[in-house]
Amino acid sequence: MAGKMRRSEAGSSSGSSSSGSGSSRGETVVVDCGRCKSSCGYCKSPGRTSISHGLWAHSITVDDYQDLLDQGWRRSGCFLYKPEMERTCCPSYTIRLRASDFVPSKEQQRVSRRVQRKLLVEGGKDLLYSSNIAFQIAATLNRAKSANKEPSPNLENNAITAKAIAETLVASVDQLAQSSSSLAVRACNGHINFYGAATQSPTESSETLSGPEESARGCKRKSCCSRKNSEHLLGKRRRLEVRLKRSSFDPEEFDLYRRYQINVHNDAPDHVTESSYRRFLVDSPLVFVPPSGDSLVPPCGFGSFHQQYVIDGHLIAVGVIDILPKCLSSKYLFWDPDYAFLSVGKYSALQEINWVKENQVHCPSLQHYYLGYYIHSCSKMRYKAAYRPSELLCPLRYQWVPIDVASPLLDKKPYVVLSDFALLQNGESLLPHVPEKITDEQQHDDNVHGDLNDILVDDNEEMVEPETETSDDESGPETSGHGSVEIENGDVSEILIGLKGARVRYQDLRAAFGVKEQKYLESQLHRYKRSVGAELSKRIVYSLG
Repeated sequence: MAGKMRRSEAGSSSGSSSSGSGSSRGETVVVDCGRCKSSCGYCKSPGRTSISHGLWAHSITVDDYQDLLDQGWRRSGCFLYKPEMERTCCPSYTIRLRASDFVPSKEQQRVSRRVQRKLLVEGGKDLLYSSNIAFQIAATLNRAKSANKEPSPNLENNAITAKAIAETLVASVDQLAQSSSSLAVRACNGHINFYGAATQSPTESSETLSGPEESARGCKRKSCCSRKNSEHLLGKRRRLEVRLKRSSFDPEEFDLYRRYQINVHNDAPDHVTESSYRRFLVDSPLVFVPPSGDSLVPPCGFGSFHQQYVIDGHLIAVGVIDILPKCLSSKYLFWDPDYAFLSVGKYSALQEINWVKENQVHCPSLQHYYLGYYIHSCSKMRYKAAYRPSELLCPLRYQWVPIDVASPLLDKKPYVVLSDFALLQNGESLLPHVPEKITDEQQHDDNVHGDLNDILVDDNEEMVEPETETSDDESGPETSGHGSVEIENGDVSEILIGLKGARVRYQDLRAAFGVKEQKYLESQLHRYKRSVGAELSKRIVYSLG
């Protein structure tokens, strides 16, 4: 460095800057890893063909991470990455759906009914139907109240709850149901559940069956016999609990993860270590935001969570998720291979979509369900398009484009500026397009469903961030040919720099560097600004140590 910056100078500079998310939610501090190249976990190419921009996050606010998701970023533990779409072997598009618009397919409905049929929800009775209409009624009434009245500190205390509405509705509906002894209506935390008398089918008998080896004799489809024996693990119908907990290390979860990776993904046992598991699915840079008691934060708060699926005290699956101001972002799912017959991947996705719907009454900004990345050229990714109506993020303008529009374009080439085709300029009709593989193959492939969101970093041997490689000859913007959209490269002066505990704009720091140091650092800052966007570059702390 040509000179040293005094802390007092840095302090005065940082005083004029804003974190954008409010000091109560912390700040985002990252280290720029530059361009990263690694082997690809999707196409399994022999070379280091997966290319992305990487950031190591010391901390990140939920607001900043929400904005990063909406610019194509994802996280694996504390490592943030964004594919360089024009260069990487498998362009990865962020995919999401609006939870309130979700329409389950017939296969998804079958999965839900199968779980309800085999698992006990309320003692001795079959759950025939469950309605969340009370949540929608409560949200509508509360919005109407807030629109007609002046804001007041007591407004929350007077809020109409879904639980109260459900109990009121049940009181009326139950009178109609009393005429039938085989039907009961109950309110449960805002849900209205309809139960029928319990019945026991031959497949739900508690008699002991022979083991998998004996049952498979004479049967050419051993997987069929294995499935039937796995189903018998339930015996009599059991109770399913779904528990949401903040991300932390749990030995029982790790044992399940280890078994899942070895048996489902064929990982070598010595590669599935506790340290790699912690880095991948436990460590999180997200700054937890506790519930605030208003309509800005859900009852669980914002941050990183593990959603456990437990049958009679036995952990069968864990969904790793991030709950953010505008969405639930699904990160990874691992499950007990013995319970594959329940289609846990599909069922967990349905549960997560339903969670967003239910929590809109507490936090109206929660609208979307993010399914991670969608890679059209990867057949194992096609199942994500079955959650409809979904949309993909344009990698250039960051506009959302319906997947029915994007799919035929991606059939032709893997990288497309989707927003160019959102409004057809040539007058040709682009009919909604659903690849056959979604309905005929991927809807039924439970081994790949729900667990491919963050395989890119996970597929490296030690689950660490890919090796960083930067080269001056490849430093050009990925938006070549679209100069009107590209961020101006000449201005990095407003980027917020972190140095020795101080926060200062780069324009106030430039003089502290020599000419060569300035040239090198500014080339890195240009690339960083293109990756995160101009606004985030002013809020996120770019740490230099």
